[in-house]
Amino acid sequence: MIRYALICDHDHGFEAWFASSADHDDQAARGLVQCPACGSTAVRKQVMAPAVSGTRKAAAPETAARMQDMMMQAARQVRDHVERNFDYVGDAFAREARDIHEGRSEKRDIYGEATPAEVKKLKDDGVPCAPLPAPPPDPAKLN
Repeated sequence: MIRYALICDHDHGFEAWFASSADHDDQAARGLVQCPACGSTAVRKQVMAPAVSGTRKAAAPETAARMQDMMMQAARQVRDHVERNFDYVGDAFAREARDIHEGRSEKRDIYGEATPAEVKKLKDDGVPCAPLPAPPPDPAKLN
C-alpha cells in the first residue's frame, strides 16, 4: 500500500491510499480519484517525504482515541450540514441528480439514497455524486 498527499485544482489537500503507484495512475487517468471536499477529478500529487519505518513509538492510545473522536465529529458535522442545507429526495436521488445534471430540473444541492448500480451509472455518465458519511454511532451506546 502507498499513501499519497493529493491536491485538487481548488487547492483542497487530502490523502488517499492505493495498492501501488500504478494503481493511482490508472485510477487518476479514469477520473476515479476525486477531491472529497468538492468532487473535482483534477487532482495531482503533492510533494511529500517518504514514510520510513523507524524506532519511534506508536501514538499513545489516548492520542488515537482523540483522533478517532475528531474524525467522528467531522463526519457528524458534514452529515449535519448536508441534512440542514440540501434537499432530501429519498430513493429518487439517481433520477433527480441526472435531471439536474442534464438541465431538466432546477440546479440545487440534493441528497438521498441510490443503489451501488445507480451510483456507478451516474459516475460513468459524468454525473457528480459522492457518498454521505454514515451517521456516527451514539457515544452513549458504544461499549
